[in-house]
Amino acid sequence: MNRVTEARATTGQPVERQPVPRATLLTTSACHLCEDAHAELARRAERGELSLEVVSVDSDEGRRLVATHRPAMFPLVLLGGRPLGHGRLSRRRLDAALRSGRVR
Repeated sequence: MNRVTEARATTGQPVERQPVPRATLLTTSACHLCEDAHAELARRAERGELSLEVVSVDSDEGRRLVATHRPAMFPLVLLGGRPLGHGRLSRRRLDAALRSGRVR
């Protein structure tokens, strides 16, 4: 039984889901770090920890993000619209950001 079902069974009231943080993954082609970050973020999105938007650097949105954030390397990961990191995804930093509850 998951937490939502447990809460409903105990209180009889539907449980409101908290909004999940939005992760934006800015990727480029032939990038193994991009593929690794995508796999991890997709797993977390499947578990409901975050919502995931993947943006190609070659798109209009991708060019806008590069101009705004000037990543030193790819991928660039934004969480709640703020840079979480670039290059290899730090799972510790991601965990800490998600635990903090300050990201939306």
